[in-house]
Amino acid sequence: MSKVFDVVALGELLVDFTEEGISNQGNPVLEANPGGAPCNVLAMLGRLGHQTGFIGKVGRDMFGMQLENALQETGICTKGLVKDEKIHTTLAFVHTLEGGERDFSFYRNPGADMMLMESELDTGMLENCRIFHFGSLSMTDGPCRRATKRAVEIAKANGAVVSFDPNLREPLWNSLDEAKEQIAYGISQCDILKISDNEIQWFTGEQDFDKGVAYLQSHYQIRLILLSLGRDGSRAYMEGKRVQAAPFLQESTIETTGAGDTFCACVLHYVLEHGLTGYSDGQLKEMLVFANAAASIVTTRRGALRVMPDRSEIDKLIKSKK
Repeated sequence: MSKVFDVVALGELLVDFTEEGISNQGNPVLEANPGGAPCNVLAMLGRLGHQTGFIGKVGRDMFGMQLENALQETGICTKGLVKDEKIHTTLAFVHTLEGGERDFSFYRNPGADMMLMESELDTGMLENCRIFHFGSLSMTDGPCRRATKRAVEIAKANGAVVSFDPNLREPLWNSLDEAKEQIAYGISQCDILKISDNEIQWFTGEQDFDKGVAYLQSHYQIRLILLSLGRDGSRAYMEGKRVQAAPFLQESTIETTGAGDTFCACVLHYVLEHGLTGYSDGQLKEMLVFANAAASIVTTRRGALRVMPDRSEIDKLIKSKK
């Protein structure tokens, strides 16, 4: 039986205020960009022709309306988007550091995305997706943590492949011990894990990346591990194979917002097209090169959700580097 959605994601949907220069009065000018890692992933998948849907919560306010409109413009199904009557939409202020890295300040105590309840889950979407994707930010607090875990149960019971990106944001947790406990849950449930270099070192205690992956493989049943290495590219680990691909470094890089989400989406795209077993070294390399190229393009643009590249742009960049 075919599924309605290729990918359904659950998690935070928020406004990223990003720096856009200085006003005539000397004040910072900020642009309100739609953001949130799960929807960035869905937006990229939509650009690659996949049917996507989102489950989450925003406030019934001007920012919530902006975000709903942005998802609909991007082709993401908003049937699972709930509006909170009392709690406002979560806001994040993104400070861009030298080299394009970022520092975040969150207005989320509470924010609407934290208030998603089990009873508000669109179970039909969860029952009808090929891949279910989530991160750790929906597990920082009680109500949404319970909703997230219930969503994972429903998706798995209906045969979905589960994808997880820890996406650690330390300021949003009561403690790093709590973060580690909830991220361990996500890792224990997933078939596909996308994890960054600093996250794997923090979670496993291993500074050597291969040793960190070996730790994960010995403790969890993960079919495909993707390790993003920033300016050093990325690696894929699957069925005893380890493949690395170089990055596509760009002189015109502005910031890295959404790069990891774009990378993750391209991996899910590959899985949707090829399944999740028996990849050769060549296939893993092909997957990583495509994902690295797409992520590189996003670093040259402000924001993420509305500016994802299409397949022709990605192919053109890959061809130019050969």
